Amino acid sequence: MLCNTARLVKSKTWKIFGDPTEGALIVSARKYGLEKVKLKNYSFVDEIPFDSSRKMMSSIYKKDKNKIAYIKGAPEILLKKCNFIYLNGSVKPITKKDRLLINKQINQLSEDALRVLAHGYKYVGNKKLTSNYVEKDIVFLGLQAMIDPARPEVSPALIKCKEAGIRTIMITGDHENTAKAIAKEIGFENYQQTITGKELDKLNESELKSKLKDCNVFARVSPEHKLRIVRALHKKGNVVAMTGDGVNDAPALKAADIGIAMGIKGTDVAKDSSDMILMNDNFSSIIDAVEEGRGIFDNIKNFIRYLISSNIGEIFAIFAALLIGLPLPLIAVQILWMNLLTDGLPALALGMDPPDKDIMKRKPMKSNVGAISKSTWHFSIFVGIIMMIGTLTLFVSYLDQGLDYARSIAFSTIVFYQLFNIFNSRTDKSIFHQKELFFNNKYLILAIFASAALQYIVISLPFFQKYFSTVSLAGIDWIIVVLMGSSVLIITEIVKNNFKNIINLSQN
Repeated sequence: MLCNTARLVKSKTWKIFGDPTEGALIVSARKYGLEKVKLKNYSFVDEIPFDSSRKMMSSIYKKDKNKIAYIKGAPEILLKKCNFIYLNGSVKPITKKDRLLINKQINQLSEDALRVLAHGYKYVGNKKLTSNYVEKDIVFLGLQAMIDPARPEVSPALIKCKEAGIRTIMITGDHENTAKAIAKEIGFENYQQTITGKELDKLNESELKSKLKDCNVFARVSPEHKLRIVRALHKKGNVVAMTGDGVNDAPALKAADIGIAMGIKGTDVAKDSSDMILMNDNFSSIIDAVEEGRGIFDNIKNFIRYLISSNIGEIFAIFAALLIGLPLPLIAVQILWMNLLTDGLPALALGMDPPDKDIMKRKPMKSNVGAISKSTWHFSIFVGIIMMIGTLTLFVSYLDQGLDYARSIAFSTIVFYQLFNIFNSRTDKSIFHQKELFFNNKYLILAIFASAALQYIVISLPFFQKYFSTVSLAGIDWIIVVLMGSSVLIITEIVKNNFKNIINLSQN
């Protein structure tokens, strides 16, 4: 109770303010019937805070004329600093047998995935209260163990990580046996191959690099060790996301490609040093963020692929007409209309596409991969050629009915090419193997129907005809235009299924 900075407060329910581990100690003391208000005859003198190198903390109090340091910390470290033991109501020199029994108990508790702390005290007198003086010749009081269970969603999240090609490494300040037990419980691979902070100190850079191939669990580490692990992973060419909550985690959070601070337990320094704050301190939220990020990247890539391929179709049609001496199949206002509305509405709706159901079964992309790749250009040129051939074929076929009629045909053909092309652009795979893609984005369906309706209005209503140089089309011609527009989907699907190497959609 005295060597503790947490507070237990009752309002409607009991709440802990401060470190959860210290909160657990207060709760256990309270259940035993011990309260701080009953310790009023102890007056606070000083504190030596916990740090990762000492792995213990000391609080000094004065009772009557005596100054007493109450100490808690990592059991294997505190035990080494104990020369006495409080046993059966009296203080005695600690024996080798006592140490063996205590160490055996530490191992048993930690193997049950319990976090173990040791407690001790020392009369300190009036000397200068430094850690070197206070934290030696301690009287050993006992051990206290608590469970800090992993959330139930951690195990499924680890499985998801593995499927997504993401390697998870556990770095903890807990005892080695506790780390192994927790790692086993939540499904870590190679959990037996654990490296402690002491072992890490003995490894040179090449040895650490070699160990990192298989070791996924690090125990009793300091923030300095975390930084070293991050740097070693970088040297192996990995992209590293690092979580942390303490002041001393700041260097490792900064060094990582993505520093993730805890929103609940995290200190302000950790939050300021990070790129992302996990508001619920839940590991599975990181995996959700990865899934969301992959989905957003896919949508950006599909958006760009759709716009580039659609615009290349327009450019190819106009350029080819000029080369072979035909009148222009499109005029400026028609191109502007397509780019603003019949292109724009479906393109915006692409941003609302849900993530691919297998998105977390893909391996991570290389960090230098952009949204526009060779495959984007292969696809766009291929689709552009289809649009050019179909548009000019109909344009030439209808020229004998007048230039405005032929242009209205060409204008509508390219619009419907683009509306069908939206389905091509949504996936690298065959859309007929993913039939849900026809209906899983209601905004896209609405945008396609809205664009088709707007195109019909521009072609058919006299008010718009004078501005867009269009004329009404016969019913059979609308059917021909729609069928020609659908050919881009049919041809591309045939190629996706039989001649993938032509457009290389699967290459990023």
